[in-house]
Amino acid sequence: MKETIIRVFKKPKLKNPVLLVGLPGIGNVGRLAIGYMASHLKAEKFAELYSPHFFNLVVIHEDRIHMLRQEFYCWKNPKKNGRDLIMLVGDSQSATQEGHYEIAGKILEFVSKLGCEEVITVGGFATGKIAEKPKVYGVPVEEEMTKRYRKCGIDFRVSGKVGTIVGAAGIIPGMAKLYGMHAMALLGETPGFPIHMDPSAAEAVIKVIEKMFGIQIDLSQLHEKVEEMHEFVRKIEEIQREALEEMKKKKAQEELKYIG
Repeated sequence: MKETIIRVFKKPKLKNPVLLVGLPGIGNVGRLAIGYMASHLKAEKFAELYSPHFFNLVVIHEDRIHMLRQEFYCWKNPKKNGRDLIMLVGDSQSATQEGHYEIAGKILEFVSKLGCEEVITVGGFATGKIAEKPKVYGVPVEEEMTKRYRKCGIDFRVSGKVGTIVGAAGIIPGMAKLYGMHAMALLGETPGFPIHMDPSAAEAVIKVIEKMFGIQIDLSQLHEKVEEMHEFVRKIEEIQREALEEMKKKKAQEELKYIG
């Protein structure tokens, strides 16, 4: 595999769809929120993304090889004027800087062909402390998104609080404008502890998304879902962390060869 590929099982016909992206990150807020939504709504998986920019490993899960991937799900809104949802969840983000841009481009090109004109990524905003009622911050690419979702419980006053958004949660909306799409990052307030899944932050984000698109999500099983996911997610995070440390050591050793 020389470049990122998307394997399509079925090309769905969608009505004014919006892409919701939930990948691993701080507090695993996005992965948990969008993963739970896809599961609860019984969304249909229609494509998978594989990339050489993921870590060069497979995970042994339930006695089988599991290849790192990202998965596309679709949900058709039964309401006449409701918007359909494309939900992207996955095991990994890119392990390389250039990979983030390639993968983001592949994702945006793919969903644009499905009629998608709006992208919402979900991530975590680390504060180092536990909040009783986590806030959800919105960082739009343009003012139009602020106006559109001003009454959905989003705090758009991020100056001085959010300086950068690292990884897919920032790069995908940042690149979306190049593909003619409106975009925004939603960041759930979370302590940001290592190997920590934050259901409270995920719940806060889901409640915001409910208001944004006029849907209802039963959150009663969210904490149970966290327990189901925790062991698998912990395993992947630990393996990827070890791989990243090994990559750093090799890079440092290579740089030393050029000294003196």
